Amino acid sequence: MLIGVPKETFAGEKRVATVPDVVEKLVKLGFSVQVESGAGDAAHFADDTYRAAGATVVPDAHTIWGQSDIVFKVRPPAAEEVAQLREGAALVGFVWPAQNPNLMAQLQAKQATVLAIDCLPRQLSRAQKMDALTSQAGVSGYRAVVEAANAFGRFFNGQITAAGKVPPAKVFIAGAGVAGLAAIGTAANLGAIVRANDTRAEVADQVKSLGGEFVKVDYEEEGSGGGGYAKVMSEGFQAAQRAMYAQQAKECDIIITTALIPGKPAPKLITAEMVQSMRPGSVIVDMAAEQGGNCELTVPGEAVVRHGVTIVGYTDLASRLAKQSSTLYSTNLLRLTEELCKTKDGVIHVNFEDDAIRGLTVVKEGELTWPAPQPKLPPAPAAKPAAAAAPKAPAHGHGPGEPMSAKSLATVFGVGAVLFWLVGSFAPASFLSHFTVFVLACFVGYMVVWNVTPSLHTPLMSVTNAISSIIAIGALVQVAPPLDAVGAANRPNSLILGLALVALVLTAINMFGGFAVTRRMLAMFRK
Repeated sequence: MLIGVPKETFAGEKRVATVPDVVEKLVKLGFSVQVESGAGDAAHFADDTYRAAGATVVPDAHTIWGQSDIVFKVRPPAAEEVAQLREGAALVGFVWPAQNPNLMAQLQAKQATVLAIDCLPRQLSRAQKMDALTSQAGVSGYRAVVEAANAFGRFFNGQITAAGKVPPAKVFIAGAGVAGLAAIGTAANLGAIVRANDTRAEVADQVKSLGGEFVKVDYEEEGSGGGGYAKVMSEGFQAAQRAMYAQQAKECDIIITTALIPGKPAPKLITAEMVQSMRPGSVIVDMAAEQGGNCELTVPGEAVVRHGVTIVGYTDLASRLAKQSSTLYSTNLLRLTEELCKTKDGVIHVNFEDDAIRGLTVVKEGELTWPAPQPKLPPAPAAKPAAAAAPKAPAHGHGPGEPMSAKSLATVFGVGAVLFWLVGSFAPASFLSHFTVFVLACFVGYMVVWNVTPSLHTPLMSVTNAISSIIAIGALVQVAPPLDAVGAANRPNSLILGLALVALVLTAINMFGGFAVTRRMLAMFRK
């Protein structure tokens, strides 16, 4: 099948649906690729790079739309583009079916198969590699901070110089979705003091992990919606949220808003009064400008100054990093194509048994299939069974983890005393003294080393250090033997002395090395 990549006609759009590196992979899957001349120029992908990757470069869009079996797009196609689409062809790209009913009717009339990348069920873990909304939102969040820094009149990080002290910028981010998290990480890396809020309480840990401070609304309500989005909150929550935003507007230098619910106008979070309360020179970047904006004074597509505050309402943030966003987007489409063409024979198969494919297919061969049914999510993990009752202690013993009974303890000590008496009665006097030292060393080693907290010292190292301690004591006795009755030392022969010294060196290496390794392991976990 032939994949066509036309040049984007939407005003100001610089992205391209496929980049040369991905063209090579599509060719390996068995597809032929043709690209409209100049389609990648704005993203710095020249026609020659497409030719080198194996694509055919055609001079006009009419050829792309009229000949291609599959068309890769970024923005939804215009009416004149759909009119040129070949009957029965497939279209892959952003479509937004809820917002574009006329476009859907046109595509149905063309008997097209339409895969809307914006309708991908994002709650499916296996769909993440195809999630273009996430990849583009991450680029937009990064670019929003860059635009804020460009419009802001100071450094983001605090500095103390001979010329004076520069306080760090305070950045507040409304919404901690993909775009918001990308903005949090970027602003924190630039040295700003970052605060963020989201209706979903579970993202608080993510905000903190990126270096931000989570600002909680003083109102208890769960804000998680379906598909990874937030839901519309109650009026009580919204009133408490507005009060919190008003306070942040007075304190912060930069506000970045990302709140958006698909298919609905952007909620108004920043009022004109809040803008007026901000310090002159402050900046608001409204990432929801294309859907009306989160700020009452936003002008979509423009950067305006109101009450001394710069309000950036650009609707092409991802397009302003066209090379990066095009690369990520084309990789998402490649992963989708791999799912559609598992046989690698250059022919796609729209399999409705696959929940991810079913979710993003909005029209199949002219038949409307949107909205898709809810995907079959894996069942929730079964609750852990209640802990089994502890086994009763046997009549003549003790259970695991329980102290030994008095009778058992007396038996053990009795047997030990008998064994010790037998050793003392028949063993030589010199052996008895060594045996006594051995028993005491074992007892001391057990009490001092074995009982060390496992988090500070592994049980294996406890055992080896206990054994090493016994060896070290024995070696020291041989190297420096006790004096006899007349004050003379019983020096061992050279062989025993040499073995004792070797034993001391090896046990010292074992003990100090064990503690060194343990310290490094603990330091690694502290990071």
